[in-house]
Amino acid sequence: MPIFGLYLRITPIKFMNNLSRLCVAFMSLFFGHVSYAQYTDIINSNRPSESFSAFSVGESIFQVEGGASYVNEKMKKSDAKARGFFMDLDIRYGFLFEELEFISELQYRKETYQIPHEVYDKRSFMSKTAFGFKYLVYDPFKNYVEKPNIYSWKANHSFKWRQFIPAVAVYAGVNLNFADNPYIPSDRFEASPKLMLILQNQFNGGWVFITNIALNNISSDYSTTEGILTVTKAINRKWSGFGEIQGIKGDNYNDIFLRTGAAYLLDDHLQLDISIGKNFNTSRDIIYGGVGASWRFTLNYRDLFFYRVLEEGSAGPDGMIPEEEIDPDAIVDETEGVVGEEIPAEAVSGEPDLEAPTSIPNTEDTNTPTDDNTPTE
Repeated sequence: MPIFGLYLRITPIKFMNNLSRLCVAFMSLFFGHVSYAQYTDIINSNRPSESFSAFSVGESIFQVEGGASYVNEKMKKSDAKARGFFMDLDIRYGFLFEELEFISELQYRKETYQIPHEVYDKRSFMSKTAFGFKYLVYDPFKNYVEKPNIYSWKANHSFKWRQFIPAVAVYAGVNLNFADNPYIPSDRFEASPKLMLILQNQFNGGWVFITNIALNNISSDYSTTEGILTVTKAINRKWSGFGEIQGIKGDNYNDIFLRTGAAYLLDDHLQLDISIGKNFNTSRDIIYGGVGASWRFTLNYRDLFFYRVLEEGSAGPDGMIPEEEIDPDAIVDETEGVVGEEIPAEAVSGEPDLEAPTSIPNTEDTNTPTDDNTPTE
């Protein structure tokens, strides 16, 4: 029986084997499918915060986010102590739609603990195993193009009320408890669902606000309601910082955590991070700090292009036709006498930028939404 941590008794779910099929079908039928790119030029990572961003990594994008942390915990009444480390590994994969993302969350913990007047003992196990799907329901900047005012600098840099409209995503997943887990009092394999609402706003100056509201371990005796508010600020193109508060409320466990940290963009596909955290609870003290990294694989991603067809009568009213409607045999290499020329979507006059802007990077004072929790400019 473990001394520390939240004890969860998880209720079995018979249809667990069909979870992925059910989640995909539900999200597809209820929210529909729109083709809008989530991929960004620069990696969008959830690290080092604990919250989920509203945006996905992009269709066919594979991303790994992991880290290691040292933790020190003490029970206030009994003086029992525990110290050790835990390792996190999150795997994100975009598939089927640009808005849909599969997420796996794994955490391995190893620690030494002591009860007063007794010898030290050690324990280790997978303290967290969860799988789920996230779907972007609404993006306030989708198909929205803000036309600049060529007569007024002030008008172009004034406050935009649209910033208060959040991007909205939903998450549905399952927590798994394996037999003999010392962190969860159960001697058999069990599972319990988790649902989450995700909101994301970006404001001028590189500020991003993310809100997560979750129902965790639903149907168990230790179900909790959780909320996370994350604020990030782009310092420059490479560096960003964040602050976060998380509240957990349940019949058997209540806690508040504060976290802060920073992220550094090493290159377009690799981000490094560092963070610390502290809880505020009347029964125990927890403090931890760690480092991590996020990396993405983009080789399978294919950009969406429009083609300006030069041959008379072969294009629409705007002289543009989508790539999927182009006959590949009709496209001739530029060196052989151009029949059609490839033009990035953002260069097309009158068409919105189909590439979702990134929040870890490279633009200044953008009003477009970002795809992660740790933007940099």
